[in-house]
Amino acid sequence: MHCWTPTNDLYIGSEEGHLLMVNGETLKVTVLQKAEKGQQLEGAPHLISPVTLVYQKDGVFASGIDGFVYSLTVKDSSSYKTEKFLEVESPVEYLASSPSYRMLLIQTDKGSVYIYTFDEEPTLDKVLDACDGRFQAIDFITPGTKHFMTLTRSGEVCVWSLEDCACASRTYLNTTATTLACSPSSLSAAMGTVDGYVYFLDVRSVESPRVVHKAFLSQAPVQHLTYDQRGMYLLVGTSEGSIFVIDARPTRSFQVLGFTEVSKDLLQISTLSLLGANIVRVTALSSLPEAERSSLAVFTLPIKLQSATADERGRLKDELIHKHLYEIEHALSSAVLDFQSSRVLGFCHQVPYICSYQLPEKQGHRGVCILKPSQKVQSKHYGPGTLHLSSHGLWLLTVAKCGTLCVRDAYTLETFARCRSHSHQGHGIQSVRISVDGQSVLVNGKDDGTLVLLKWKRLAGNLVSEIIEYCHELLTSLNSSIEEQNNYLSLVRLTSELEQESEHATGQNRLSTDSSQEELLFPKSNTEIPWIQVKSKEAIEKEVRLFSQKRKAIKSGIKELAKTVMNMIEENEKAGDMAKLDQQEFCLDLEELDRLHSQSGEEVAKIKKDVEMHNLAKRYLAHLIKEECWSSMAVKGRALKCFHIPCVVENFPMRARTAEELKELKAVLQLKKIEAECLKLRKEIVEDQSAVTLAKNHHEEEDEEEDEEQTVLDTSLPNYLLGSLSTEFGVDTSLLSSQLELHSREEKINQIILLKDIIYKVKTAFNNEFDAAYKQKELEVARVKKRNIRIKEIISDLDLGESVWEPEFEDCEKPERTLVVENSEVTAPRHFNAWQRTKAEMIVMREIRRWIKARGTDSRRRGLMDMMGGVLEVKKEDILRMVIPQPAFMAKPDALWTEEERKQFGEYEKKVKELHEERDKYRKSLEAELKKLQNFIQESTQNFDEHLKRLFERRVKAEMVVNQEELKINNLVFSLLLDEELNSRELFLNNYLLRKQEEKSQTSEAIQKSKQDLDMYKESYDNLLAEDKVLDRSFKKEFSEIPSQQVDILYKLFKRRPRMQKPKAQSDASSIVPFGEQPGAGKLNKDTFAQLMKAMEELDSIHNMPEGVDSSVWDHFCITRRAKVENEYKVKQKATGLVEMTAFLRKRVEDDEKVQQEIEKVFRELILLQEEKVKYQLNLTIQMLLKQGQVELENFQQLLQYPDAILISRTIIEDLNSVIRTQGQKKVTSMMESKDVHKGIYQIEWEHKKMEMEMEDLNQKAWDIQMLFFSRDRQKYLNEPNYESLIALQIAIMEQTINVLDKTHKKNVNNCKKLLKKLGKFSNQRDTANYTLSCSLREELVAVSERQDICSAMGSTLTCEKIAKEQYERMMQQQKLTNISKEQAEQISVLQAEVERLRMRTFPALVKM
Repeated sequence: MHCWTPTNDLYIGSEEGHLLMVNGETLKVTVLQKAEKGQQLEGAPHLISPVTLVYQKDGVFASGIDGFVYSLTVKDSSSYKTEKFLEVESPVEYLASSPSYRMLLIQTDKGSVYIYTFDEEPTLDKVLDACDGRFQAIDFITPGTKHFMTLTRSGEVCVWSLEDCACASRTYLNTTATTLACSPSSLSAAMGTVDGYVYFLDVRSVESPRVVHKAFLSQAPVQHLTYDQRGMYLLVGTSEGSIFVIDARPTRSFQVLGFTEVSKDLLQISTLSLLGANIVRVTALSSLPEAERSSLAVFTLPIKLQSATADERGRLKDELIHKHLYEIEHALSSAVLDFQSSRVLGFCHQVPYICSYQLPEKQGHRGVCILKPSQKVQSKHYGPGTLHLSSHGLWLLTVAKCGTLCVRDAYTLETFARCRSHSHQGHGIQSVRISVDGQSVLVNGKDDGTLVLLKWKRLAGNLVSEIIEYCHELLTSLNSSIEEQNNYLSLVRLTSELEQESEHATGQNRLSTDSSQEELLFPKSNTEIPWIQVKSKEAIEKEVRLFSQKRKAIKSGIKELAKTVMNMIEENEKAGDMAKLDQQEFCLDLEELDRLHSQSGEEVAKIKKDVEMHNLAKRYLAHLIKEECWSSMAVKGRALKCFHIPCVVENFPMRARTAEELKELKAVLQLKKIEAECLKLRKEIVEDQSAVTLAKNHHEEEDEEEDEEQTVLDTSLPNYLLGSLSTEFGVDTSLLSSQLELHSREEKINQIILLKDIIYKVKTAFNNEFDAAYKQKELEVARVKKRNIRIKEIISDLDLGESVWEPEFEDCEKPERTLVVENSEVTAPRHFNAWQRTKAEMIVMREIRRWIKARGTDSRRRGLMDMMGGVLEVKKEDILRMVIPQPAFMAKPDALWTEEERKQFGEYEKKVKELHEERDKYRKSLEAELKKLQNFIQESTQNFDEHLKRLFERRVKAEMVVNQEELKINNLVFSLLLDEELNSRELFLNNYLLRKQEEKSQTSEAIQKSKQDLDMYKESYDNLLAEDKVLDRSFKKEFSEIPSQQVDILYKLFKRRPRMQKPKAQSDASSIVPFGEQPGAGKLNKDTFAQLMKAMEELDSIHNMPEGVDSSVWDHFCITRRAKVENEYKVKQKATGLVEMTAFLRKRVEDDEKVQQEIEKVFRELILLQEEKVKYQLNLTIQMLLKQGQVELENFQQLLQYPDAILISRTIIEDLNSVIRTQGQKKVTSMMESKDVHKGIYQIEWEHKKMEMEMEDLNQKAWDIQMLFFSRDRQKYLNEPNYESLIALQIAIMEQTINVLDKTHKKNVNNCKKLLKKLGKFSNQRDTANYTLSCSLREELVAVSERQDICSAMGSTLTCEKIAKEQYERMMQQQKLTNISKEQAEQISVLQAEVERLRMRTFPALVKM
């Protein structure tokens, strides 16, 4: 910058802070020096960068970037004095003086304009007030219903009113700002800067905000400021990846509590602090650009953060704040934690999706956990975006580069409000804020410099009520805290920088300076030190004080070692030359040590890098394999095994069909449907036209139709012509073309598409059956496991010790388990840190204390054991373990028992017996139930195995169908390739033929032209030859005047020619062009003609003139001879050219013949190719299904080649067979008629012979009748007239006899009945006696058992013998009674047999009379 003075001097300011003065007349340059160097301001070299200068009296005014206007007063021509003249709110960009130099115009870099008036009382008036325009950050002042704040990069803080959006106040901090946040728990705000400072502002008075505190955290720029929902903590994120935790309450003086470290590229910090909760959850999102991933750190802060939570350097302990690290497989631009603390919502950076990630319930993992999206919703944005939750956590605000704001439901992620507030040309929206009550939304543009305030037009009732209710609860809970913090803010004052510097200087003076190392660690400086460095220095100071004694001991050891080395050096000086060492051998080679350390470090780093790259390559290969073989599969490949049979069934892995394949299939299906409709219409038309003809010939063809109806065949294509069994899987094959009709390329392509669709349908059908079987196995396994629980209980109750069969799915049945590494698969031992071991020990100790505490007061358990045996209710399962306690008196001998004790013993025995019976009964029921469950499991699993065997057969058939269809596809593809090859060959031959035809036309034209040229040339040659003959003949005529002797001499001379040298052979270059004019031929002819003329001149000389010839005659002779020679030369040239042209024409004709031969050859090849093409089009390769036996030949004489065979339709053969069958039937009918005639003749002959034989039989019968013998009975029957009365008399006699016998039988029966009654009475008496004996026997048995028990208890031998004797007698008596009953039974059986015999005696007997 420069300015002119009235004296024609030029002042120039440089960026380095120098001021130059140039004399306008002499152009002399003078560098002005500052007169008072002791008062040089801080950063003086940068005060006038950028700089603007304006002239003033005795100097110039200069503006700096710090917002000051400096007065540079030039004392003399070599120095100047700098003074602060005026302070402006922002850096000055332009200065200008009025012509009278009474007013100074000042313009700032933001656009504000001021006028400074030089009067007795100088005034600074603001002409135009302007704002920075590009807002860096925005936020609502709690509760967000009246005012909001904005921050620009230049450090301008503005407070605006929500009602009219008017600026209430402006505050300039004169520093480069980055971010802003307002506290929910007090009327304060925090602002971050590029220098690492955090400024706290008191905004109780919106007209005059003021800075109440300043914290210098680190030298890294502050990028993020976030308050939790209750305003307890302020989280500060820096560019180095550090997150500082500050107490946000002014009553705690904004104390820095500690920091934690995350990844460097920190994108967003979000918090979750619910009402009534004891913790604050914090999430920090960072990007990993090299891996194209995102890192997420989650940790918790208690309401009261203890000092022990952070170490000496201020770093928060990860185990105490429960810090967990997560990684997301793709890049995110924003992430927030929902109010349920169970999931994270993320905005994808590269794709337009909002994803939901479920956090693990158990946070016991170590290291980094990979999160996968559980829900994915399209964001309808483009470009990177940002997520922001409302105060009650039910609304999710999304903004992005497109400039659109969307309000979504935080759980379903569905959009219910949308607004386009900014343009995408200005790079969209930078940030968004929503008030606590949700009624106002602030949207800040990124590059358009626009701030938009949005309010709701209409909103559903429940949405409004939810957020207003939550806002009321939050403000009610924070009301007391807000009043307390605001009261404290009124008492706070900003601590001056000098006091802070003095405190830092005091802190530095405390450091120990015992050694040179401490002086190097803590250099003396008056600059402000960041908090993180102060904590580090304090920790180092503490370590120095802690290890001072060890350091002193090490120093003393080093001194002793140095003294020893010096003594060794002195001894070495005294030693001889042979034993003397070099001076360098006493020095420690630090460079070599450093080199070895660096070399080992490089090798370790190289090995680490190689291992990382190897692992990365393996992971990438695994990712590719997984994507190719697993993720890309619509149907995953899996197997299914039987329970008891070694049988495995696999499904068909399938990829999803692409949109292009589906489009092609749809087009082919539509085409096939159209073709079917067209064919149907054509058939209808043909039928209508032939209806009349069929009506005329109906009567004539009735007989033929009757025969044809019996031989009608189905015209539909069977499976053996389809070439596959796809119809068995329910696949529709009606749209497939017949294999005998696939002639065109389009039909084959359409057939391939339809066959692929059939394969897909067959696989899908089988996969559906497979899935049903898989679900059935899952159900079976679940049922077996459910029953195994009961089986295990029964086995444990019965103490059988048997193992229970547990069915499990194998890896082939659930292949997704292969992709997951279980802890049991990791063979390497796990490494635990010291804090992890300490934590585990603390958990074990806590469990032990809890167990001891629980066992300390066990009065309830002891009472339960004493009163009820330890259980509140006796279950049925406890019968097997139940034991009836013995009475106490059983310890005494039974002789000493009292009657009461004996009764108790009896009751005890009875209870024991009942318990044994119940136990046996329950054991048998358990065994029956166990057997039933095992049988049911065995039956169900065997049924499933049978079903799986059928499915395996189905799988084999499906694979066979797929192979059949693929074989058909391969045949069609081969035919397509063959067609393409033939077409390309045909195209090549056609192109070649066109080229040859063009060449033929060219050669024909050349021959025609050559013939014309040859004719013209030959004509000219004949003319020259005729002229030459004329010259020869007219010679004597021309010299007829001279004597004949001289004429003869002259004629001889006329025929004489000079001798010429033969021309040299032409070079090889001339042989390149055999026809036409050769290069250099014209020049050669001219040289030859010149030589000829020169030789003729010698012949024409006067010396060669014969004697006696006049000179005039000789001259005329020479002229005539020269003309003759010239003419001969021309004739010779013409002859040579004629020969060459004839040879050229002959060559052209030969070439034309060759071209013609090639054309004919191409024509023949084309004809053969077309024939072959037609042959391939007609000679189709078809696939047929043949049953076993249809291809078997006798003696295995199978032909391998069929050169003369043709394949025709089966219908032709069947029609021919039907005609042959009809003719054969007619022939058989005629033969049967002739056979019937012969048969009639034979029948008549046989009947005649039969009649003769019958006549003979009748004659024989007549003779037999004559010779027949008659008995007396027959004679009596024939001779007695009253034969019937005689028979009636005999019958009456027999009836009387029967009556007598009946009476006798009845008497006998009555006697037997009386005897049976007596025996029955006797038997009843015996039964009564037996019953009495059995009753007494029971009593005796009870008495005997009691006596036996008493005897066994008392040990009396006599009593036992007596009881045994009585029992023996009783047994003998019982045996006797048994024998008596047997004898009586035998007697009864004998009596019954006698009664039967007597009854049979009374039956009537039919005796032959």
